[in-house]
Amino acid sequence: MTPVTLPNSNIDSKLSAPIDLGRVRQLFARPHKLVESEFLRREISARMQERLALVKITPQHILDAGCGAGADVLPLQKRFPSAQVLGIDAAAAMVNVARTSQTAARSSLNKLVAQWLPVRQSGAALICGDFARLPLAKQAVDLVWSNLAVHWHPSPDQVFAEWRRVLRVDGLLMFSCFGPDTFKELREAFGSTELSPHVLPFVDMHDFGDMLVEAGFSTPVMDMETLTVTYQTVDKLLADVRALGGNPLATRRPTLTGRRRWQQMIDRLEQSRRPDGTIALTFEVIYGHAFRPAPRTTARGESVIRLDFPKRQ
Repeated sequence: MTPVTLPNSNIDSKLSAPIDLGRVRQLFARPHKLVESEFLRREISARMQERLALVKITPQHILDAGCGAGADVLPLQKRFPSAQVLGIDAAAAMVNVARTSQTAARSSLNKLVAQWLPVRQSGAALICGDFARLPLAKQAVDLVWSNLAVHWHPSPDQVFAEWRRVLRVDGLLMFSCFGPDTFKELREAFGSTELSPHVLPFVDMHDFGDMLVEAGFSTPVMDMETLTVTYQTVDKLLADVRALGGNPLATRRPTLTGRRRWQQMIDRLEQSRRPDGTIALTFEVIYGHAFRPAPRTTARGESVIRLDFPKRQ
């Protein structure tokens, strides 16, 4: 993987897809149906943590945007024991699971173990809300973390602008999301049977980089990797796709796919079996990080010139 530093550019407002945000909340309102896909979220979170370890930052206030069931909260607290973590998610049911898990984790720690774990005993604050309209003041946090969440919003450019608003100067944004090749096997299988989209048209890595620049972040760095998960059955493959969020498109087919067309889709997936008998499903995972730069003008439009004098020997 080769990181790509993207140049400054001007772009029009971009939509990732005609996503129905109400539908997104509905799809994530049943946490028990999402458990099967947690393995992928944990794997990508671990890879984000590896990238975060390379950045010199000591945040005091951290925002986990799209925190889901709160699985990333504890690793963030362990890495930055003096920081206060705030998790926000649009699905109330997911936030409730996160609160329950946090309460259970705290109650299971005895005093001896608590002395060994460098984690704030007060726990994280967890709220239900829209991460594109945060209930936070300007420059309120030092780190915005978001794992596999931004692709569920129809206007990621607006999301990035909001995250920049709440970041302090030199604060860090680190996120992951799916790219265009995600679910390509399923898209091809459906695409050959009907026109109605069943899979999100995920945004390209370079478009995300352009959005970050337009939102006011400095020199965003993007990289991408392709993960392949193999399945023994079509049913298990489809179950994991649903568990990852399903289809929240406003343009989705209003009625169920006909039995004949559904069987055609299944047949095409069956025909794609590899020599070892498994069916592959591709995930293009995009990683991005960027800093909020110091302002170049004052509130009255006056230019700000930073003078960095050498230290006296």
